[in-house]
Amino acid sequence: MNFNPKPSRKHAAHDWMDYLRESDGLGGILAKTEDLAKLKTVINAALTKLDLGQLGPKIEAGWRSGSQDELFLLVSNASIASRLQQILPSLINELTKSGLSCKAIKVRVKPAASAWEVKPRPNVQPERPRGLNEVAKKSWESLLERLEPNSELRSSIEKLLKNKPK
Repeated sequence: MNFNPKPSRKHAAHDWMDYLRESDGLGGILAKTEDLAKLKTVINAALTKLDLGQLGPKIEAGWRSGSQDELFLLVSNASIASRLQQILPSLINELTKSGLSCKAIKVRVKPAASAWEVKPRPNVQPERPRGLNEVAKKSWESLLERLEPNSELRSSIEKLLKNKPK
């Protein structure tokens, strides 16, 4: 039997950053993450120049899908969104001065996370009724009175009433 030879142990381990850069799928994710980090830095610098540096940590930024010239800002509440809407032309000018080509900015409020939590129901089976309730019992008895004494239906109803006590 021929076995494949064992790999040589002389190979050095790759740095994890090299692995991310070389890999097709992960390299793209790393590049996009680095671009978003640079974008966040440029936006924070522009907001600081406009005396709104305190808003930087409260903003999530990204490019609109399919477009590299329309910026998308996601904020946590409406007051931040309205303040950003007021300074959008100045912010676009500051971003352009920083070397970021941006023609439009969309500001949206991030939906709030729900404060309640859904819990599964305990595994309790509801108790099934064991007999007939009073209304059903009276209804069957009234039908029984109207049937002929030697009817098959009458005997079936009598069995039902005997087997299904309250």
